[in-house]
Amino acid sequence: ITAISTIGFFALIKIHGRLSFKRKIKDALVEINKDEIDYIQNKNLKYDNGLEYVDVTHSYSYDLDIFGDKSLFQTLNRTATYIGKTKLANSLLGIIPNTEIKLNQDAISELADDVEWRQGILAYSKKTEDSKEIYTKLIQWSKAEEQKTPLILTIVSFLFPVIYFVALGGMIFTDNGFYNDIALYTFLINLGVLSSQLKKIKAELIDSSKINDILKNYSLIIKQLETKNFKSEKLNQLKSSLSDDEGLASEQIKKLSSLFSQLENIVNPVGAGLFNGVILYHLHTLRSLYKWKAEHRTKITDWLNVIGTIEQLNSYANFAYNNTDFTYPSLNSESKIEFNDLGHPLLDSQTRINNTVDFNNQNFIILTGSNMSGKSTFLRSLGINMVLAGTGSPICASKANVHPLNVLVSMRLADSLSDNESYFFAEVKRLKEIMDKADKTVSFVLLDEILRGTNSDDKRTGTVEVIKKIIGKNVIGAIATHDLKVCDASQEYPETLINKCFEVEIIDNELVFDYTLRDGVCKNKSAT
Repeated sequence: ITAISTIGFFALIKIHGRLSFKRKIKDALVEINKDEIDYIQNKNLKYDNGLEYVDVTHSYSYDLDIFGDKSLFQTLNRTATYIGKTKLANSLLGIIPNTEIKLNQDAISELADDVEWRQGILAYSKKTEDSKEIYTKLIQWSKAEEQKTPLILTIVSFLFPVIYFVALGGMIFTDNGFYNDIALYTFLINLGVLSSQLKKIKAELIDSSKINDILKNYSLIIKQLETKNFKSEKLNQLKSSLSDDEGLASEQIKKLSSLFSQLENIVNPVGAGLFNGVILYHLHTLRSLYKWKAEHRTKITDWLNVIGTIEQLNSYANFAYNNTDFTYPSLNSESKIEFNDLGHPLLDSQTRINNTVDFNNQNFIILTGSNMSGKSTFLRSLGINMVLAGTGSPICASKANVHPLNVLVSMRLADSLSDNESYFFAEVKRLKEIMDKADKTVSFVLLDEILRGTNSDDKRTGTVEVIKKIIGKNVIGAIATHDLKVCDASQEYPETLINKCFEVEIIDNELVFDYTLRDGVCKNKSAT
C-alpha cells in the first residue's frame, strides 16, 4: 500500500505541475487580451514605457517622444523579456539597410495575422519576470573562464558510490559489522569530497532563484519557433539559427535549466547531505554543467538574441494588427519621400487629420501657422513615421514611398543645470550637431521654432541663415516658424524651398482649426 501510494503521490505531483503550468499560461493569455482590448477601446497603456532608454542627447528620441509615458515605445511594446525590450528600443534608435527593412516588413506582415502564436510567445515570456540583472549574469556566466573536473575527482565520483552500495549490500545480506564501517566511512568521505568543491559549485550558480524558470521559459519560446512553419525569409533565418549538429537550442536550454535546478538543491542541507554522501550527486551535476558550458556557452548570446528579435517583430506585428489602415512603405535609395494621408500614429484614428506631402520637387519645407494649428504635430508625424519606416513597421499613411534616412531633430530641448547651459546654448549645440551629421550623410531634418532664446530680429536673421546653411547640404526636411518674413527665403531658393502652412479661423468667437496642410504662407492673424 505504501509503495502504491508513493507512486501515486509522485504521479499526481507531476500531473499537478503540468496543470498548474497550463493554468498560468491561460491566465497570462486572459491578461494579455484584457490589456489589448482596454488599449483599443480606451487607449490605456499598461505596458513598459521604456523610460530608462530616454536620452536627451539623442538626435530625435527625446524630441519625438519615442520613450516615456504614452510614447511610441509604450504603444508598440509587447515584450516581456529584457532582451526583447532592449531589441525593440534599439530598433527605434537608428536605421538598417533597405534589404533588412524589407525582410522585417515581410516577417511583420506574416506575424500580424497569427494572433494566437504571437500571444503564446508573450504568455510564455510573462510567466516569470525577467530582468536586466538576470540577463547580464547569464551572459557573464557564459563568458567566464571554462572549467573542468580533475580526472581524479571524476574517478572518485564513480568509485566511491560503488563502494558505498557494495558495503550497503553487505550490511543487508550479512551480519558482518565491517560492511557497516565501510558504508559509514565512504559516506563521510563522499561528504568531504563534496565540501572541497563547494566553492566551485557556488561560483557556477547564477545568483537568482528564478533562473531555472526563466531558462525554461526561454526554451519554450524557442521551441515555438523550432516547430513553426514560416514563409518569410527573416523568420526562417531565425529558425535555422536555432539548430545544428548538436541538436535543437530549446532542448539544450531546457537541459541547462535542469542542471541549474539540480545544482541549486545544494542549499537543502538534509537532501544535499543524503544524496552527496551516497552518490556525490552535486559533483556529477557540476561535471555535467562544465560539459554543457564547454559545448554551448558561445551560443547563449545568439539564442537570446533570437528571442529578443522575435519579441521585437511580434510587437510591430501587433501594431500592424491593431492598425489595419496603416501601410508598409515602398523603399527607395534616391532620396524620394512621399506620404499619402500621413498622420501621427499615436493619435485617435477617429479624430486624426491626415495630410499628403512629398519632397520630390523641393527638398525643404518652411511651415507657418499659429499656435495649436498643427505645425509641431505635423513635424512629429513626419519624424515618427520616418523612424517607423526605418524599422520595417507599417506607418500611418495610406501609401508611401520612402528613402529611410538618418532623422535629425531640434524640437524640444532642456536647460542643462549640471553643465551650466541655457536652453539657447543647448539649441545652438544641437544645430551644430545637425550640421555636422548632415555633412556626412543624407539626412531628414526637422526644426521647430528654433532660436527662441534671443530677440525677434536676431532670431529671424539666425533662422534664415540656418535655413541657407542647411539646404546647402544633402538634406530633406522641414522647419516650422511663426515669422512670416522667414518665408521670403523661398523666393531666393525656389528650387529647394517651398512654403506650406496651417490656417485657423475665428467662427462665433471660437478658434477653429482644421489641421489641413496648405500651400503658401500662413495668412491668418490670430492675435490681431
